Amino acid sequence: MDREKDWQSNLRISGSLLARNTLLNLIGQVVPLLVGVVTIPFIVRGLGTECFGLLSLAWVVLGYFTIFDLGLGRATTKFIAEALGKGKGEDIPRLVWTAVTAQVIFGVMGAFVLVGITPLLVERILSITPNLVEEAKTTFYLLALSVPVVLVSGSFSGVLEAAQRFDLVNAVKIPASSFAYLLPLVGLLLGFRLPGIVVLILLARSGALVAFVILSFRLIPGLKRYSSSFRLFPRLFSFGGWITVSNMVGPILMYLDRFLIGSLLSMEAVAYYTAPFEVVSRLWIIPGSLVVTLFPAFSTLSMVSKEDLQQLYVKSIKYLLLVIGPIILIFIIFASNIIQLWLGSDYGEKSGLIFQILLLGSLFDVPAVVSGALIQGLGYPEVLSKLNLLYLPLHIGLTWLFVHVMGISGAALSFAFRTSIYTVVLSIISLKLIQLPFHTIKNYLIVYK
Repeated sequence: MDREKDWQSNLRISGSLLARNTLLNLIGQVVPLLVGVVTIPFIVRGLGTECFGLLSLAWVVLGYFTIFDLGLGRATTKFIAEALGKGKGEDIPRLVWTAVTAQVIFGVMGAFVLVGITPLLVERILSITPNLVEEAKTTFYLLALSVPVVLVSGSFSGVLEAAQRFDLVNAVKIPASSFAYLLPLVGLLLGFRLPGIVVLILLARSGALVAFVILSFRLIPGLKRYSSSFRLFPRLFSFGGWITVSNMVGPILMYLDRFLIGSLLSMEAVAYYTAPFEVVSRLWIIPGSLVVTLFPAFSTLSMVSKEDLQQLYVKSIKYLLLVIGPIILIFIIFASNIIQLWLGSDYGEKSGLIFQILLLGSLFDVPAVVSGALIQGLGYPEVLSKLNLLYLPLHIGLTWLFVHVMGISGAALSFAFRTSIYTVVLSIISLKLIQLPFHTIKNYLIVYK
């Protein structure tokens, strides 16, 4: 217990710590992405096109069923970070085990739902050749076992994130995410069919859970004793529920423009729009890597120092713009050349301008990403969720109008215009929440301790 208290007293939110953790998170996203780029061609050849399609659907289904998390993983991170900020480390075991208990319950429920819908999914919704139907069913039944594993992993990784131990988080996540691509190759070498490969992936995810549990126990020895409280459920669910709303609206905001383009124009136009958008979305891993670090930092500082919180907010936006701004500027200048080199002259001609506008819109979006993490970290997830719900009809209306008038260029302009509005609104809300007058921002931009 003394070691635990010493560790808590040494927890300091500093610029160097956040920079290191952001770099670790970036590496944690890039490495599995590169592994996937290298291995997927071999997996496709080994499994065949249809079996690989099933494997990719398995990845998607598993990701979708994390909705049964109900935001509890992020809520766990939030409240543990707050407890650390208050110096109440003794509250952490009860918070964690309450969240884990809920995750087990909802994970089992999610598993039963997936098992129940598998026959309908395989036999009626998906177009699967008859000889693969039973193999597909077995695959999805096995996937159901991984739902509670993934959800509980989120709670224990949240312990490490709240403590700013992203070195430990990525020490587990990098190999675990890479195994999702490497193990299918191992399975193919061993002569496994798709269900056998899914078993290997399930074992890897289970191994990741065990690693998160062990690391959490070592970091906070008090976790070794089970201690939950039903009185904490409303608090966790209130925060997590609003996170779930944002998580449900987010994909709609992200992909609805493609459906509108396909409806108003053509599938060819969707392709010309989607290609540059996918490149832009890959650039978002840079601010995304910082936000994962900022969320627990904002939660901790909200209990410690208003001035440090204000400083971190302004400086995060500043340095993020300084890092990603030049990259986006270079991409804007050479947009057509990049698209042409990647996909050919036809795409270079028709998607070049789209790429430039989308890049500009993504630059406008940088402050909004930091503001969103701040608002949730301060304990106001309902503000972000309600704003997203209000933003949705604006998104639909503007995109429909711009696409109808200007084609796919209009879709890109709508994106840039909407992100600008969203950023301004979130920035105003954030400045009010941390009580930072606009005219004092320059003080934080000049001096940073």
